[in-house]
Amino acid sequence: MSNIYLAYHFSVEPKELGSEILIAELGEKPFESFIETETGFSAYIQKDLWTKNVLDDIYLLHSPEFTISHTIEEIEQVNWNEEWEKNFEPIDVDGKCHVRAPFHPKTNAEFDIIIEPKMSFGTGHHETTHMMIQHLLETDVTNLKTLDMGCGTAILAILAEMKGAKPIDAIDIDNWCYLNSIENAERNNCHEITVFEGDASLLKDKKYDLIIANINRNILLNDMQRYVDCLNKNGILLLSGFYTEDIPFIDASCTEKGLTYVKKFERNNWTSLKYVN
Repeated sequence: MSNIYLAYHFSVEPKELGSEILIAELGEKPFESFIETETGFSAYIQKDLWTKNVLDDIYLLHSPEFTISHTIEEIEQVNWNEEWEKNFEPIDVDGKCHVRAPFHPKTNAEFDIIIEPKMSFGTGHHETTHMMIQHLLETDVTNLKTLDMGCGTAILAILAEMKGAKPIDAIDIDNWCYLNSIENAERNNCHEITVFEGDASLLKDKKYDLIIANINRNILLNDMQRYVDCLNKNGILLLSGFYTEDIPFIDASCTEKGLTYVKKFERNNWTSLKYVN
């Protein structure tokens, strides 16, 4: 088999949700690596495994809810570490939390998190993850039983454990996110995180002091009652994955279920909200 790859460079709008769904679909094909980019992501497939109709039955490409375009580039002998180094810069959040790949040097940040995202989203680069990190940095989570819903890379669960939360459940519906979260938890020497593959149906009869949900507006609204049912008295709910204009819908859902608004962060038209029970 040759070492020649085809790189599909996808531009996706809206990026976060569209990219997650499209990667899940492409993961059923011979595409073997995905790298997040500023406008979407790049997907790599060995040329020997490629067929001209490889994208024909990808549902999302025909959905009117997303705007997706792509270009194709032929690459010889892909060096994946080099690709990561080109596309994954270390992140500093408020001088306290440093998020880096294994090949980045360690800093003196109070919280040093090593993430190898692979196909998963949640590296800290996206505005929503960045804001959720900010919420966690300023929240005392010591001994709080925690849920990271839609955990992606488990970056938020990892930070929660570093700050003293325990025990922690991390849940994602995507198999690659599930596997990647386990790997990242181990990489950061976490012992309080249990990763599950599935959706909000796994929350039945569960109770938490802190729930972190960085997903998207529609899923949050659909599952909000489940989150509230799981939240202990005086528990904290951190939400993100939606735009500033979505705040009235999220807030109405939370307040009508008895939650009290505390604070928000906004970043490039994305927002993150904090509520207490």
